[in-house]
Amino acid sequence: MTIAFESAISLAQKIKDKEISSKELTEYFINRIEKYDEPINAVVVRDFDRALEAAVAADEKQAKGGRLGPLHGLPMTVKESYNIAGLPTHWGIEALKDNIAQTDAYYVTQLKRAGAVFMGKTNVPVSLSDFQSYNPVYGTTGNPWDVGRTPGGSSGGSAAALAAGFTGLEAGSDIGGSIRNPAHFCGVFGHKPTYGIVPWQGHELPGMNKMADLAVVGPLARAPEDLTLSMDLVAGAEPLNTGWKLDLPRTNKSSLKEFKVAIWNGQDGFPVSQETGERVEMVAETLAKAGATVSTTARPQIDINDSWRTYIALLNGALSASVPPDQYAAMAEMAASFSDDDLSDMAVSIRGTVQDHKTWNGLENHRTGLRLAWQAFFKDWDIVICPQMPTSAFPHDHSNFFTRKLIVDNQEIDYMQQLFWAGLTGVTYLPSTVFPTGPSKEGLPIGLQAVGGEFMDYQCIDFTRLLADEIGGFVAPPGFED
Repeated sequence: MTIAFESAISLAQKIKDKEISSKELTEYFINRIEKYDEPINAVVVRDFDRALEAAVAADEKQAKGGRLGPLHGLPMTVKESYNIAGLPTHWGIEALKDNIAQTDAYYVTQLKRAGAVFMGKTNVPVSLSDFQSYNPVYGTTGNPWDVGRTPGGSSGGSAAALAAGFTGLEAGSDIGGSIRNPAHFCGVFGHKPTYGIVPWQGHELPGMNKMADLAVVGPLARAPEDLTLSMDLVAGAEPLNTGWKLDLPRTNKSSLKEFKVAIWNGQDGFPVSQETGERVEMVAETLAKAGATVSTTARPQIDINDSWRTYIALLNGALSASVPPDQYAAMAEMAASFSDDDLSDMAVSIRGTVQDHKTWNGLENHRTGLRLAWQAFFKDWDIVICPQMPTSAFPHDHSNFFTRKLIVDNQEIDYMQQLFWAGLTGVTYLPSTVFPTGPSKEGLPIGLQAVGGEFMDYQCIDFTRLLADEIGGFVAPPGFED
């Protein structure tokens, strides 16, 4: 495998061992972006000159015996919605295309302190609100496995850049699978952290002072070890909560046979493709052969429909609260223009949910009940394996958002039903690591979720590391070898 597809840890070690300089590696990735990115359109904000200056500074510091940290000299990109001083942050919104960040986001600051060199930023959908990554400012991002298909969203540019070998590491955000569905579609690893454990400052919509409810920021990478390192660097108390200290437990398991794993392969009303289901079964068989305790029937004591309704209502409230009022009014007006027969679940909820304090308290009560049920479940089980999306990457579809459909094995479902598997765990703040299981018969990646109890982030990630030793990990898409 060419150096472009090595892990961030491996690349940083090569710099430390002076096998390659930071400047040489940064130039290498810049050349790959310039050679391969035009049809993909992943790295849409390019800051190559400053990246080379930072790389030279890193090399000079190392030559004098100094080190910045575990990512010393590593070139990387980051999702466009993160602030980097001097670069635009617009969340795909054309009215904000001239917004220039004045300071770095917390996440960016932490990685810079660890030595990372930022080459630019990767594409997103408008308001980070789609399973695709296109907007009127930077256009459409394609999937490196098939540029005619989506790389996912909203961290689609992030996952595409990793899969194509344009960057050593990436960071995204997730409210409805926005780290997880791009990881699945592009065949990389992605971790949605437990809610609230990674500071969000500098990743809020311009003009807002807070990220939305349900939303988290977290890493994407080509290797699970890189997810662990990223979490080591960025997890902790946010500036508004400096009175507490985060102490995430490390996993005490060293082999798959020590895990108790629940397999959740499908749910009535929310179909997944046959091939997706077969991958879940393949993982279950692998775990059983490795000696793990495996159950296909273990479930938390929750009402699935209540969980889904709670998630959708909270999501709509979060989205409405985190966008400028004129934009939400336009979205609600669009939803109101359809008849009840035409509306998707999402549109119905947008139109009908009254987002006042009483309503939110009721939803929060439901969510707390769901969290308690999951907490009880994870006293007996370590990991849940389930799909991330119903299908592999689908063709670009820029038709009306509220009337889009998805085909799942010849069955038509509402576009927003794809949220089910992300929302099942997202509504209750659970950590989830998406891991690749290899290409489908069509040659498109299929990823699955490894879900754990709240704050068991490291166990989720480490489980996928152990599993990758059995089923394989990241595979580079064809056509991108040097």
